[in-house]
Amino acid sequence: MTTPLLYSIVEAPQHPNCTALYQRLGFDEQRFDSQRKALAALKKQPPAFVIADFIYAFSTYYQATNISNLDVLLHSLVKHAPQARVIVLAGKDDLPHVDKLNAIHPLHAVLIYPVSEVQLEAALTP
Repeated sequence: MTTPLLYSIVEAPQHPNCTALYQRLGFDEQRFDSQRKALAALKKQPPAFVIADFIYAFSTYYQATNISNLDVLLHSLVKHAPQARVIVLAGKDDLPHVDKLNAIHPLHAVLIYPVSEVQLEAALTP
């Protein structure tokens, strides 16, 4: 039996370091500090879970087509890892924007900063 892979994409300072929790739950964690690095790995090793920070695209050139930093990753997951479950970490003020993203790409869970290990464990266990 293979160990399930978990991508932890850390782009915000509030992102909790839960490596010990992931190990205890039987996951092999791969940490990335950018979407670009996660996308490159996605093509080689599809994850069972993705835990990523939500950053709303407030006034960027891409705002017309993208809601957040996660749009490209979520589109890629459909192709390379359709079974992957996505857990989004977001600030309370970003919830309306996360809901827009969830309408396009169903998310497994949305957790609000500060995120505790208990919350993550509940989202990662059946």
